[in-house]
Amino acid sequence: MKRPAKKLLPAALVLLAPAWLEAQNPIVQTCYTSDPAPMVHDGTLYLYTGHDEERADFFWMQEWRVYSTEDMVNWTDHGSPLAIESFAWADDRAWASQCIERNGKFYWYVCLHSKLTNAMAIGVAVGDSPTGPFKDALGKPLCDGSWDYIDPTVFIDDDGRAFLYWGNPHLYLAELNEDMVSFKGDVQRVEQTVESFGAPNPEKRTKEVKYPDTYTEGPWLCKRGDNYYLLYAAGGVPEHIAYSMSPSPTGPWRYMGEVMPLQETGAFTNHVGVADYKGNSYLFYHTGKLPGGGGFGRSVAVERFEYNADGTFPLIYATDEGVDPVGTLNPYKRTEAETMAFSRGVKSEPNATTGIYIADIHDGDYLKVRAVDFGHNSPKKFHVAAASARRGGTIEVRLDSIGGTVVARVDVPSTGGWEQWKRLKSDTSGDVSGVHDLYFVFKGRKGCKLFNLDWWKFSR
Repeated sequence: MKRPAKKLLPAALVLLAPAWLEAQNPIVQTCYTSDPAPMVHDGTLYLYTGHDEERADFFWMQEWRVYSTEDMVNWTDHGSPLAIESFAWADDRAWASQCIERNGKFYWYVCLHSKLTNAMAIGVAVGDSPTGPFKDALGKPLCDGSWDYIDPTVFIDDDGRAFLYWGNPHLYLAELNEDMVSFKGDVQRVEQTVESFGAPNPEKRTKEVKYPDTYTEGPWLCKRGDNYYLLYAAGGVPEHIAYSMSPSPTGPWRYMGEVMPLQETGAFTNHVGVADYKGNSYLFYHTGKLPGGGGFGRSVAVERFEYNADGTFPLIYATDEGVDPVGTLNPYKRTEAETMAFSRGVKSEPNATTGIYIADIHDGDYLKVRAVDFGHNSPKKFHVAAASARRGGTIEVRLDSIGGTVVARVDVPSTGGWEQWKRLKSDTSGDVSGVHDLYFVFKGRKGCKLFNLDWWKFSR
């Protein structure tokens, strides 16, 4: 990628340029995200995350969010279809979760602080699509009454049996009935040993012994071939990622070592999810690398990896570069503005009519969309839907870098309100054929909000 000329960047961004111009991680920049849980359904990878609040001094999380991709680099923001308010029995701490499909329904397992017991609890919401709407499936917790009850992971085996693991610092297991909202038998507390998880149960550990590892929280259960894997945050604080293997989803487990060693990521926790998509294997995790982030302001990232020949995990390290595209984006179809590979400065906002849109746009902000395939013939027109209460501004569409060739320029006028959308268009210029990254660079009066952006497309 060509480096932009510094004169085209605001002064504050020039100083940051070496650190972020090549970055793809974290994959969401419009808000803080945490505890990633991927799910592949009908050719699309969906990612369910937590939402860390800005300037938080604890895990004061109020909702969960959903993103999706078909190419692993451009992510569509579907907003927040589930929140604390979705559960009448809960009042705080929308922590880690995972969603899974069964028989055309989508079951989203979450953990929350329960008003019923004044402890943590596992709940489950259900929806008819991966993006909702979702509602509390039971009107009560699936299990309640322990501070251990956090971080559920759910898995359906090839024979149809479904399992739920959760817990910190103890590890719990329950088999789910086919209805996915009740247990088949009792909840079991999994016995931790040096052989299975690197250390015995917390109450059996001694300070004098240096254990190979210690299970902490955030389990993730998955299968590949004949092997079952349980990945988890380990080692206490700060956390690394370790894993155990088994020939069965219920164990016996065998401790296998680290997956993601400790690195300087800006976060003292970690939480992973694993998915295979379009012939590749991916590990999702979180860091504190988004500007203003940290231990309570985390952001999801992703790495591609290959299993070792014997089915074990390799060591996987956090990068800023992220992953390569596994598909292209069609610019001649309407693309939502909240579908992007990277952004600087902007936020996403919901609207009951239009859905999610991009807001908080100021002079010098930008969006990046990767791997856009224009084909053999250049487009003639660029179309966009934008809204501005007063001042408006300009959208420059540039090729391959923030300082690249301008192929379209649209002036956004005042439309009478921040959600009073107007369709605008402009001619395109130059040869715009083949595959390119697009940068939507926003210009206008400095220091003020310019306009909002709903969607864009090109036409021939």
